[in-house]
Amino acid sequence: MKLAPRLAVLLTAIVVTACAPQTSTNSSSDKDEKTGTLRVWLFQEVGNKPKEKVVDSVVAAFEKAHDDTKVDVEYIPVDTRAQRVKAAFNDPDSAPDVMEYGNTDTAGYVKDGGLLDVTKEFGAWTEAKDTDPTARQSVTVDGKVYGAPFYVGVRALYYRIDVFEELGLEVPRSMTELAAAAREIRAAKPELYGLVVGGAYTYGAMPFVWANGGELATGDGGSYTSAIDSAAARKGIKAYTSLFSDDNCPAAKCAGFGGNDTITAFAAGKAGMAIGGDFSHAAVEAGKVKGKYAVVPLPGVAPGSIAPAFAGGNNIGVLKSTSHRTLAVDFMERLASKKTQTSMFDAMGFLPTFSDVRQRVAAEKPYVKPFVETLGAGTKFVPASPGWSQIDSSLVLPTMLQEVISGKSSVAAASRDAAKKMDEAFGSAG
Repeated sequence: MKLAPRLAVLLTAIVVTACAPQTSTNSSSDKDEKTGTLRVWLFQEVGNKPKEKVVDSVVAAFEKAHDDTKVDVEYIPVDTRAQRVKAAFNDPDSAPDVMEYGNTDTAGYVKDGGLLDVTKEFGAWTEAKDTDPTARQSVTVDGKVYGAPFYVGVRALYYRIDVFEELGLEVPRSMTELAAAAREIRAAKPELYGLVVGGAYTYGAMPFVWANGGELATGDGGSYTSAIDSAAARKGIKAYTSLFSDDNCPAAKCAGFGGNDTITAFAAGKAGMAIGGDFSHAAVEAGKVKGKYAVVPLPGVAPGSIAPAFAGGNNIGVLKSTSHRTLAVDFMERLASKKTQTSMFDAMGFLPTFSDVRQRVAAEKPYVKPFVETLGAGTKFVPASPGWSQIDSSLVLPTMLQEVISGKSSVAAASRDAAKKMDEAFGSAG
C-alpha cells in the first residue's frame, strides 16, 4: 500500500473491493504440479519498465531452476484490480497462482477464501526472521501467514530548509513545537501554508492519534472494537484538527485535501512543511523546492520522540486455488527476497521490508534515513479485519475529521459517531 501515488491508489482499490459481492470460500487445490506454467499478477506502476526488468531477472532464475516450467507475468491496472481479484476468487480457472496485493487487503482476501495459508513455508524461510514486525503483521490474520511482505512505505516530515533558516526556526522536536513553527511560518509568509494538512488525509492524521496514546481499534481473538472515541484518541484528533485554521492551513482550503494534495502543495513551494512518504521523494524532487528541503521523522508528543506512522505497502501472496503450490511458494519467496527487494529499491524506490536491508540502503541513500528511523521507532497498522475495507470506503475517518474542522461537530460527538460506524462495520464483517 508507495502511499502518495501508490498507497493512495491501493486504498482507492479497497473502495471498489468493499462494494463487490462477497465470494464463497474456495477449497484449496489438492494438486501440486511441479511443471507447467505459473501465472503471476503484479501491479502496473506509473513507470513500470524498471519494475519489469527486476521481475524478468527473477523469472529467468526461477525458470532456470525448474525444468519444464514457465512463468507468465501479467501487470494488471490497479483501478480494475478489485474486480479481477474477486472474479479470480470465484473462478479458480481464471486465477493466477501468485499475485501482488495491498497490505490492507489481507484480512478481506482471507475472509473471501482467496489466499493460501503459507504459515509453515514462511516459518521455514530463512530470510523471514529479518522481516520487520509490522510488515509481518500485514500478512498475518488470526495467527496464520498469508503471503510475504514485498515493500513498505511510511511518512515523515518534509520541511523547507530555506524558510527555516530565513525565519531562524529550529526543526520541531515535538508536536507542540511543530504547531508553533507552522504558525510562525504562516504569520511571516502568509502566501505559504505553515504545515499543509488534509481533512481527507487519514494516514497524515493518525500519527497524531497514535502519538497521544490513542488507537484506531482494539482487538481480541480476531474481533475488533473501535477505540477512536477514547480520551487519548480524542486528544490526538483535537491536535490535528486544530491545524485547520487561518493561521496555518485554512479550513476552506485544506479540509478537502488528501495526501497527494499536501505533497503537491509542498512540491510547488506553497508550504513550509508537509507530512509525506518515502514514496513522495520523487514528486518533491521534481518540484520547485528541489534542493531547498530536508526530511526528518515526524515528532511525537515528548520532545525528541518520533510519532508512530502507518506502515503501508504491498505483499506477495499465493492463491488458495493454485495447482502449483510448491512452485508458487518458491516464486513468492524469490520475488519477496532480500536480493529482489534491494533491486526493487534501486529501480523503484520501494522500501525493503527486511530490517537489515533497510539499514544498508539507508547508508547508501541518505534521503531514506528518516523513514528508516521512523520504522525503527515503531509503526502502526490498520485492524486486521475485513471490516476495515468498509470503514475506509465509507470515509468514516475523513468524515469525522471534516465534521470537526467545519465546526459542525465537537471532537467528542464526531469521534463517538465514527466509533459507532466502525463497530457496525467490524460486526458485519464477522
